[in-house]
Amino acid sequence: MARRAAEQYRCPILDSRCEKQLHTTGDGPAGVCSIKPMTSSPVVCCPIRLYADEYRVLRDVADIAFGPGPKLVPGGSAVPVAMRDGRPVVAVFGKRWGGELRVPKKSGTGGYWVDWVLALVNERGDLEEFVAVEVQTIDTTGNYKNGRRALLDTREVVKTTVGLNWENVNKRILPQLVYKGQLLQRESLCRKGLFFVAPRAVYNEVIKRVGGVEKLPTYALQPASVTFLAYDYLQREPVDGDVAPLERAVQHSTTVYKLQEAFNNVQLTDADVYTHAILDGLGLA
Repeated sequence: MARRAAEQYRCPILDSRCEKQLHTTGDGPAGVCSIKPMTSSPVVCCPIRLYADEYRVLRDVADIAFGPGPKLVPGGSAVPVAMRDGRPVVAVFGKRWGGELRVPKKSGTGGYWVDWVLALVNERGDLEEFVAVEVQTIDTTGNYKNGRRALLDTREVVKTTVGLNWENVNKRILPQLVYKGQLLQRESLCRKGLFFVAPRAVYNEVIKRVGGVEKLPTYALQPASVTFLAYDYLQREPVDGDVAPLERAVQHSTTVYKLQEAFNNVQLTDADVYTHAILDGLGLA
């Protein structure tokens, strides 16, 4: 199965051609959804990899937010389906389901995208409540072209220079969570806040950046909630022909205010570290 998928550049999650392109032209789809660092287990680097098992992560969010039962349906068809079946459904807005919904900026121009909005629609076709979902993996640094080529040609695993861009946790992931969490708290029907879905390694980096999980005390779901759902590869021997399964490793709910407080209280380095580095570079240390 793996060899056939590689030869056809087929993504087994979407059952279609891989959408992730290499930066260089003429090399076709990247076909890489996880990176195996030298000192740790594989880390998911493609968001689509988290959508295995027919978007199980969305089902998990819906069950936590609204309770088990209502089926997931594309956003545009949710109202007629709920009224036809006489039971609540979860309207899904996101890529390949019902289109992403833009969160407007204060100025009224541009906007911030949320990856997914899950909205509970009752049997009468009324909107009851909704939650927003951010899905984040990790960008890569370096180059894995030689490793990709070896897998395509001989199924051999070779060393590459690829790495993982953990600095994005500081520059992009945490600021977006704080902004969107605060904005969603003002929504009268967003009663369970924001859900953040990520590989466990990314979640671990977020927790390390804010000073440990003790900085994010657990709170019941509320409009100001930020709920972390972290997934990792199930620790078992791979089964030939099967996609390696993921399991939910972490579920933790805190508030956007506690997240912002922890993010702002950075652990600073010693004083004058830049000065010492410059003096060392000048040969004056």
